[in-house]
Amino acid sequence: MNAHAFSIPNILTYARILAVPLIVGCFFVEGRLHGSNVARWWALGFFIFASISDFFDGYLARIWQQTSTIGRMLDPIADKLLVASVLLLLAADRTIAGWTIWAAIIILCREILVSGLREYLAALKVSVPVTRIAKWKTTIQMISIAFLLAGPAGDAVMAHTTQIGLTLLWIAALITMYTGYDYFRAGMKHVVE
Repeated sequence: MNAHAFSIPNILTYARILAVPLIVGCFFVEGRLHGSNVARWWALGFFIFASISDFFDGYLARIWQQTSTIGRMLDPIADKLLVASVLLLLAADRTIAGWTIWAAIIILCREILVSGLREYLAALKVSVPVTRIAKWKTTIQMISIAFLLAGPAGDAVMAHTTQIGLTLLWIAALITMYTGYDYFRAGMKHVVE
């Protein structure tokens, strides 16, 4: 087994994956509590922990020189599981509805496209580095999802919480289209060659 399989950076990645069923569970609990916002706040707490761990797992792995094959494989999987499952939950409970569903679809399609492209390029031994704008996209996306997770519970505390989340989701979707095109253009050079 890899010496770094149970390093702190990898444990943070595993915790991010485990946060997904916890967030999903909170939505089912909320549905049974009718009118209680406690479960929604718990879901938001798990999501914030997972989002922060996403920054720290890579940062710590680099500064402690504990990068590992399993970490490189699981990190993007954990990110996509987290974002996809929460967007689906938010669509199911109609926090994201109407035209805003398209913002979520754009984000999910880009994630699938880039994952497939990276996998194909990895077989060719070609690395596609994460750009600064892609990191901004991820940050805006996570903040928007946090606002949307707070949703109606957040609206009771701070007016327009859901609307802020929806606006940020569209901003993230627009940046997603740009970065997706950027990755696709960079990857297609290698596909054509």
